[in-house]
Amino acid sequence: MKEIACKLLVIGAGPGGYVCAIRAGQLGVDTVIVEARKPGGTCLTVGCIPSKAFIHAAEEFDKVRHFAKGQSAIGISVEAPRLDLGKTVEWKDGIVGRLTGGVSALLNKARVKIVKGEAKFRDGKTVEVETETGTQIIRAENIVIATGSEPVEVPALPFGGTVISSTEALALREVPPKLVVIGGGYIGLELGIAFSKMGSDVTVVEATKQILPLYDGDLVRPVVKRLKELGIRVLTNASAGSLSDGGLVIQTAEGASETLPADKVLVTVGRRPRMEGWGLDELDLDRAGRFLRIDDRCRTSMRGVYAIGDVTGEPMLAHRAMAQGEMVAEIVAGHKRNWDKRCIPAVCFTDPEIVSAGLSPDEARGQGLEIRVGQFPFAANGRAMTTESEDGFVRVVARADNHLVLGIQAVGQDVSELSSTFALAIEMGARLEDIAGTIHAHPTRSEGFQEAALKGLGQALHI
Repeated sequence: MKEIACKLLVIGAGPGGYVCAIRAGQLGVDTVIVEARKPGGTCLTVGCIPSKAFIHAAEEFDKVRHFAKGQSAIGISVEAPRLDLGKTVEWKDGIVGRLTGGVSALLNKARVKIVKGEAKFRDGKTVEVETETGTQIIRAENIVIATGSEPVEVPALPFGGTVISSTEALALREVPPKLVVIGGGYIGLELGIAFSKMGSDVTVVEATKQILPLYDGDLVRPVVKRLKELGIRVLTNASAGSLSDGGLVIQTAEGASETLPADKVLVTVGRRPRMEGWGLDELDLDRAGRFLRIDDRCRTSMRGVYAIGDVTGEPMLAHRAMAQGEMVAEIVAGHKRNWDKRCIPAVCFTDPEIVSAGLSPDEARGQGLEIRVGQFPFAANGRAMTTESEDGFVRVVARADNHLVLGIQAVGQDVSELSSTFALAIEMGARLEDIAGTIHAHPTRSEGFQEAALKGLGQALHI
C-alpha cells in the first residue's frame, strides 16, 4: 500500500471541500483532497449550476413561444419554435465541464494533492482510499469531512426507470409529455416550472398545506399565481402512493384516491447527509439528529476532525459550505476564527424568484421583538414595468426602537441578484436610515429596496 502524510486532509471536493483545500493551500498548509468523482460536488456537477442553466434555457424557450402565440405586448412575433433538449443538455454539460476543470486548476495552483477514489476511515487520523492504482493510505493531523448530501427516496418509489431524482431530470434527452413532481419545495418547483416551460404537462404533489413551506404566504403568492398561468396543477395536502399501469396513485386532500398520468415521476422530497460508505462507524462523533454535531469552529466531538457543509445540517446551501470551508482552513493554519455570521441568504430560483435574508416578520415577532415592516411593490417600479415583470415586492423588517434591520425578503424577476446586497446590509448592522439614505441607481429594481426602507420609516415617496 502507498502511504502519504499531510497536515490537512479534506474528504469531498464539493463547494465546501474544494474551497477549504484551496484556501489551506494558499496559506501554505500541506493539503490533500479526496474525491471519487469530478471536483465540484453536487452543486457544480448535478445541482446548482446545471439546474440554473436548465432554467435559463427553459425561460428563453418559453419567451419565444410567447412571441409565437402573438401574445407579446411589445410588438414581437416569431414562427413556432422547436426545442432540442439533447442540445440543451450538451450546452449545460459544457458549462459544468468548464467549471470542474477550473476547480481542478485552482487546486493545482494552490499545490493541493488530489487523490481520486472512495475514502474510508481507519481511525480519526487515518484514511484509506481505493484508487485505480490500488489502496492509498493517508495520515493527517487534521481531517475535514465534506461529503455533502444526496436525494431522499420515497420508500414506495425507489429511483429507477420512470422514477427519477433531480440528477436524472437534468440529463433527460427528451421533454416528458406528462411529469409529476413529488415535493413542492424549491428543487421540485424550480425543475417543474422549467419542464412546464419546455412543454411538459406538470402536476406538483405537496404533502403540506402550501408549496414552498419554508417561506411565508406573501412571498409564495406570486409564485402560485405564475404556476396557474403556466397551467401547472398543484395538489397540496396530498400524498404519493405507488406506480400503477395508468401512472402515479396519490391520496388527495379530501382522502380520495387519484391516478395521475406520468411519463416521469420526479421525486424531490428533500436531501439527507451522505453518511454511509466511508467508515464513519470507526469514529465516535456526536450527532445532532441525522447530522454531525459541530461547534462554532466546525469542530466535531473528536479532536482534529472537522465537518462542513450539508453533513452538518441546515441550511444545506453551497455558499454556507464555502464559508465554513474557508474558516476551517484558516483555523488549521493557526488563525483565530469562529462562525459569527448574522445571516445566510437563501434564493429560490422559481418564476418569480424568492430571496430571504435574516428574519421574516413572523420570526422576529416570535422572538418577542417589536418591529417595523416596510414593503414596496414592483408594480410601482419603473424598471419592472419596462421588463414586463411587475409581480412581487421588496420587504424590510427592522426593530421598532432603533430601526436596526433584522431581515430582508423579496419576490420578483431576477431578485436573486439583490441577495448579496440584502446580506451585506444585515452583516454591516444597517438601519433603515442607512438604506433610505443611500442613493440607488435609477431605473433599477434595487430602488425597491430603498423604497421599502423609506416605507418602514413612514416616508414612502412612490407609493
